[in-house]
Amino acid sequence: MSAVLAPSPGASHPGSPACDPASLLELPVPLDGDELIGAVRELAAGPLAAIAEQVDRDGLYPGDILRQLGRLGALQAHLQRRDLPGRDADFGLAIRAMAEVSRVCGATGFLTWCQIVCGLYMEQSGNPALAGDALRRHGRGLRLGGTGMSNPMKCLAGIEPFLLRAQPAGDGYRIDGTLPWVSNLGDDHYFGVVAPVVDSNGLPAAHGGAHEIMFLVDCAAPGVERRTCPSFSAMEGTNTWAVRLDDYRVGPENLVADPSRPFIERIRGAFVLLQAGMAVGIVQGAIDSMWQVEPQLGHVNRFLDERPDELQAELDALVERVMALARTPYERDPSYFVEVLDARAHGAELALRAAQSALLHAGARGYLMQSPVQRRIRESHFVAIVTPAIKHLRKEITRLSATVLPA
Repeated sequence: MSAVLAPSPGASHPGSPACDPASLLELPVPLDGDELIGAVRELAAGPLAAIAEQVDRDGLYPGDILRQLGRLGALQAHLQRRDLPGRDADFGLAIRAMAEVSRVCGATGFLTWCQIVCGLYMEQSGNPALAGDALRRHGRGLRLGGTGMSNPMKCLAGIEPFLLRAQPAGDGYRIDGTLPWVSNLGDDHYFGVVAPVVDSNGLPAAHGGAHEIMFLVDCAAPGVERRTCPSFSAMEGTNTWAVRLDDYRVGPENLVADPSRPFIERIRGAFVLLQAGMAVGIVQGAIDSMWQVEPQLGHVNRFLDERPDELQAELDALVERVMALARTPYERDPSYFVEVLDARAHGAELALRAAQSALLHAGARGYLMQSPVQRRIRESHFVAIVTPAIKHLRKEITRLSATVLPA
């Protein structure tokens, strides 16, 4: 069994089925479609809403909420190998579920994306050690994982250098380096990342071009050290750490892709498109806040430039566009990826505008630190800067458009 997926000593969660494969049989049949969305909305409006402020400012990690989302089926809607025989992967459903979470708490919405995209790596790897029961445990929230792809995605876009290095060692690799930001981590968590393969002198090992590998890192394994990050202005409960890898061993059972570039090219549209759930949810939450103050302040708010009905119409059009793209998440045509990048950028920009409009509609009450309106301002900033950030998106749109659009 893979070191990444083996239960860590003492790592079970109170009140949770831990990692026993037999516990999969004890879970309820996952929900689907509108029934799933209704259950997620109820969970978000109740237990999640009660702790959203603590997650944002006090650093409370909403692990129990993630596990409940897993039991409902919200973390595996995008996976082909689900617990619902005959049901296809549904990226649109996964995005809708993530939006319901983000509508109430952007940090938990981001963690939902981390878990969902890590499951994407596992399923699409084709590695038997990362599929089967391991993937089912992940999809049902019995094991939690994140993604360390911020640095690799920037590297592949020519924005910054790789921070990890992989050296061949027997049937695997040894990894060294430090990643400054990796989210959704804990003692028994894991995350996906990419490292270039180098020789003993630190030079590229491939003679025919770049060679990188993608793999999962077990937070409890030897050679892994998590270090505390500086405090953020929001999203404190995302369990984000700096991670140092020192002679960390990657075996065949840990590999997601070798080489990684063809794999990343295949999943990049799905990776970016899934993030739309965060933006959609935060925008909808901002619009909700605007309507809440309408009875008291509508007589003066009608003089503001962006009203909730106008923003709702723009959001509905964006959701329709995202749902259309979600029908073919593995489309390889460059023009499709440009559309995904553009939709993701639109979502980030709309989140910034909607959150600011919600503040203007709320007035002084929205300037209180405990106000959900104030929190959404900071959550919208996160959507705008998390990889791929707006500037990263625009850079890639410009580069790719030059190759796919007629002169």
